[in-house]
Amino acid sequence: MAINERAPVVAAGEIEIAANSEIVWDVLTAIDRWPSWNPDVKAVSMSGAVTEGTEFRWKSGPRTITSTIRRVESPRLIAWTGKTFGIKANHTWRLEPRDGKAIVRTKESWEGLVTRIFRARMHKTLQNAIDSGLRHLKAEAERRPIH
Repeated sequence: MAINERAPVVAAGEIEIAANSEIVWDVLTAIDRWPSWNPDVKAVSMSGAVTEGTEFRWKSGPRTITSTIRRVESPRLIAWTGKTFGIKANHTWRLEPRDGKAIVRTKESWEGLVTRIFRARMHKTLQNAIDSGLRHLKAEAERRPIH
């Protein structure tokens, strides 16, 4: 699964994390624990394991998002789609091991009428969320002991 590069709103980010890919993967895919390390995520409910087809609902800011995991390639790739208030999102996370560290790349696209009308504001919102999420993921993964 890939994001829609032609969507009205697209954002991406990359960060190097001083932890191995397995630790980063464990933090990222413990979806129900996101609120414990990412203050941007207020709540998560998940109905199943981290496998393709599993749905989860989460609250970020004023929005509740219903997401479905679309692709899992442990410990390198996870991708999901999401819907909220007329916005359809595609989100991918890629982890690349490098010299005992992890390079994390994430991309997200938003589509829908609201995204076309408020394109600039929504791009800023999404880019800020991507950047913030990467910083929080880095802090949590680097805090964890090495396996």
